[in-house]
Amino acid sequence: MRAYSSDVFEKRHANTLHSARSILSLLLDRIGPIRSAVDVGCGVGTWLSVLREAGVADIQGVDGPWVDQNLLTIPRESFLQLDLGSSLVRLPRRFDLALSLEVAEHLPAERADEFVCSLARLSDCVLFSAAIPFQGGLSHVNEQWQHYWVGKFDALDYDVYDLIRPRIWRDPRIPFWYKQNTLLFARRASARHDALAAAGPRADAMAVDLVHPEPASTG
Repeated sequence: MRAYSSDVFEKRHANTLHSARSILSLLLDRIGPIRSAVDVGCGVGTWLSVLREAGVADIQGVDGPWVDQNLLTIPRESFLQLDLGSSLVRLPRRFDLALSLEVAEHLPAERADEFVCSLARLSDCVLFSAAIPFQGGLSHVNEQWQHYWVGKFDALDYDVYDLIRPRIWRDPRIPFWYKQNTLLFARRASARHDALAAAGPRADAMAVDLVHPEPASTG
């Protein structure tokens, strides 16, 4: 995976903070309180820092050597340096929530199954987004429609819930890629899945592909 500059990480943190607060607030309202979370491809830790604000003290961020640890927004002891482009994510425990947002498109297609498996090993509940075809971005090598990832999670016994996108679709402060790509996956027969199923129907796996109009309207 290609390194981002420190300036990029600083700007990304500022731009992402509102998104993280909005999305995680909606998520926690639906899945209830959590005690632990892991973010695979965490950057400087923005999403985890928001969870800490919400009282989640047990956090773990994972990302590569390209992250300037002087810019971390989480404690250094909560950051694991791991090159996601060449290494398996193997942690000796599970978490209440796993996150991986706009990361999977940076990994080659032959790593996709392995990457999804690594997320499934980390939690019964996974907040996930990845770039779609023609979205564009630095070092995107596997842009796929949302149903591609839904199929991979389905093979591991996870259902998809489209809880977030309808609620943030028109928020001008949230980048379009989160608005079109963010999905929640829950392992069938898990406590989180049962709580989600009781609150509302799961998403139709064949109707998850969306393109946000914002790039066309602002381009």
